[in-house]
Amino acid sequence: MVNQNNSTSAAQNQPDSDNKNLMSIAQYLKGVQAGHKRSIPPLEQWQPKHCGKMDLKVKANGEWWHEGQLIKRQALLDLFTKVLWKEQGKFYLKTPVEQIEIEVEDEPLLVNQVDQVEIDGQTYLQVTTTNQDICLVDKEHAIFMREYQGELRPYVHIRFGINALIQRNAFFHLIEYGSLLENEQGDTILSLQSGDLHLQLGT
Repeated sequence: MVNQNNSTSAAQNQPDSDNKNLMSIAQYLKGVQAGHKRSIPPLEQWQPKHCGKMDLKVKANGEWWHEGQLIKRQALLDLFTKVLWKEQGKFYLKTPVEQIEIEVEDEPLLVNQVDQVEIDGQTYLQVTTTNQDICLVDKEHAIFMREYQGELRPYVHIRFGINALIQRNAFFHLIEYGSLLENEQGDTILSLQSGDLHLQLGT
């Protein structure tokens, strides 16, 4: 027989637990943040305990929702994305002492800027996320196309198995930096060059 009183009590305590976990992560991040430079902690070196799942969802459009409320503070989102971790297909917020699972509908990062940069005489594509992650497109950080809910979307790998969705305006800049070709099947292909990496993306 189920004890309904205990079940109700546990459900009522969940938001308090989530708030405590969220605040503890935020406080940790503020404590280790140095200056204004964005740096990613050595998450791969940490082995914290798993602390369950938090009512935190990253929607496919990049919005972060906590307990049904949209998180609007960009500074807070910038902090949380620094400790994003992916393990066995699941997403977490990870610190040295705790690892808490969150829900991600598609990918938790968004690219809103694409540039070309010159390095040692070679031209590279450079992507910037809405959280100010800057990444050169290369073999480790390649751009690729993937279907989400029937729509073909462009992504780029950022770190730790985590990808970023390239937003529409940024993708238009990619097209300007590349060439649109037609293959033998009559499909339109976007051809891109970044350093020694050559990419052909179906559109």
